[in-house]
Amino acid sequence: MVLKKEKDKPLIVCITGLPGSGKTTVADALKGIGFTVISMGDVVRREAKKRGLELTDANLGKVMLELRSIHGPDAIAMLVGEDIRRLSADEESEGDGERGKGNGKGNCYFAVDGLRSIREAERLKEYGAVKVLAVHASRERRFNFLLKRGRSDAPSDIKEFYARDKREIDVGIAEAIALSDAIVSNDTSKDELVKNAISVVQRWVEEYNRDGNQSFN
Repeated sequence: MVLKKEKDKPLIVCITGLPGSGKTTVADALKGIGFTVISMGDVVRREAKKRGLELTDANLGKVMLELRSIHGPDAIAMLVGEDIRRLSADEESEGDGERGKGNGKGNCYFAVDGLRSIREAERLKEYGAVKVLAVHASRERRFNFLLKRGRSDAPSDIKEFYARDKREIDVGIAEAIALSDAIVSNDTSKDELVKNAISVVQRWVEEYNRDGNQSFN
């Protein structure tokens, strides 16, 4: 797929889904075709580091809820949006030489990994043309994946995993999944997930290049 820059506002594909569903797998696949990936989780980790906190699930959850309490339910999206605005602006100073390599400079295609609510999607519409892609996987598959991944914020047991799901649902992720523009299922293989996700996004890219922002927002 060839990505072309034709619009003033970037295309922002927001990837949503419960923990361990396969969002980052999809984001990595989009990076491979020229999208710049921004992880909402990494934005929260960045804020936690500023506070000198260990990057545990409990601490990250606390920082996320604190940011939302102080700055509103779309606080993380606002920080992500400013990252997108800064990276998009690099185009004017860097030219077209770096476009499409997934580093953000001069790119007008962004994938946001970890959208948690429709309110966040609405905020991101201030920064570009937005589509929401939901990734679904069974609870058992998600739990096993999180344990296998072994990140510092992985749940220590099934009780902690359930608590994490509840926190995500409480901030609006169920609505984001239900009202997404498309849903891909991660119930077979990684290759199948990637193939289906790229097929959906390729259609959006073609629509974006053909019709512009009007058909999105």
